[in-house]
Amino acid sequence: MNSTIAARLYVVLITCIILFQIALAAGMPWGELAWGGSHPGTLRRQLRIASGASVAVLLPLALVVLVRAGLLLQPWKNRTRQLIWVVDGYGALGVVTNAITPSTWERIVWLPVTILLLVASLIVARSP
Repeated sequence: MNSTIAARLYVVLITCIILFQIALAAGMPWGELAWGGSHPGTLRRQLRIASGASVAVLLPLALVVLVRAGLLLQPWKNRTRQLIWVVDGYGALGVVTNAITPSTWERIVWLPVTILLLVASLIVARSP
């Protein structure tokens, strides 16, 4: 898989996560699929705010991947040489947390997604 395809896969997956977090923040009753699965139904206010805030973390990750792959803001590509490793670190943390979560649903749904995100970002990171 080349870095362009990997970056596009990353953006599709991260967009799904962003939309999911926005839906949680808006009150969708999918709490068992997030935040350890210990809050079934609509999340309490603090976790809804956290879901909304997570979008502010996820959007820059997607931007870094797109720039590093040369799909956006081409002149900034070299500036993302180190930042892409921050994306990879965040992805690795996501794999670990989704692997050890007590939530069966999170392991079923989000663990494969976070693994794909990590693989895609590593491909982009290792590209010339």
